[in-house]
Amino acid sequence: MILLQTENRIINDTLLYKFENAAAGNKHETTEMNIADFDSVTYRLSNPEGDKTHLLLSISLKFWEQLQEHGALDVLQRVYGSYLQSSAEDGYNVSLLFDLNSLPADVKALATKAALLKRNCFASVFETFFEAQAKGLSMKQAVIPYRDDETMYVEAKKDRVTVIFSTIFRDESDVTFGKVFMQEFKEGRRRNQTGPQVLYCHGNPPQELEGHNAAVGDNIGYVTFVLFPRHTAPNARDNTIDLIHMFRNYLHYHIKCSKAYMHQRMRAKTSEFLKVLNRARPEEKNKEKKTFTGKTFQSR
Repeated sequence: MILLQTENRIINDTLLYKFENAAAGNKHETTEMNIADFDSVTYRLSNPEGDKTHLLLSISLKFWEQLQEHGALDVLQRVYGSYLQSSAEDGYNVSLLFDLNSLPADVKALATKAALLKRNCFASVFETFFEAQAKGLSMKQAVIPYRDDETMYVEAKKDRVTVIFSTIFRDESDVTFGKVFMQEFKEGRRRNQTGPQVLYCHGNPPQELEGHNAAVGDNIGYVTFVLFPRHTAPNARDNTIDLIHMFRNYLHYHIKCSKAYMHQRMRAKTSEFLKVLNRARPEEKNKEKKTFTGKTFQSR
């Protein structure tokens, strides 16, 4: 299966081009871009007040208030330092400012770090609960409405961290595909005992969500990841965060790819059957046959 890129590719490529262009001493260009990402996240890359020597990258998240409750600004300050602005651009939650005349030597690493802005906003929730679990503490469950109709729940206990995703399947066939994918995750756990435990509930929420007024319906699924200390340890947590915060998009991406593949195979098979039928078409019995000179054959 394909793993989706953690960073935003458009931002990464655009910033890298701008940084390399500035490092080469070329003329600065006007920048004005609005970029959409998964989970209704939007970015804006522009020149603040028309100043071509600076680039302002801003991000808008509908669930920013919930992330703030778990130390999102502290994480961003640690990661981005002086690039993080004390006040964000109007209409956005976080802004990073880059001076094209004062760039570090490794501009590629800086572009990649900026493209991970959404991931680093998400990281605050997981880091908070991973730290609580490492200290043997239990924390109140975090509720992150990362999409309009879908929610992520994170809870820390002394020996594990539980992450639950609610997701909606828009098509009836997606429910079946989702069950198949979840079964594969369970089978993968049997083959690799070091992986996290994966549980799937269809229609009704798991017991951990009692009292949360979680949605119920035939097109709703709940996926639970049980993360143990080997997944939340300091040497493994970055990779865990990279993978788990993209899980919902990963699941639906592969459901759509599977459906497209099946439709492609069905169309190819139908085309083959039509060719066979065309070759098997019988000739007309009373069809008139003529010689080269125009005379007609007559049966006797």
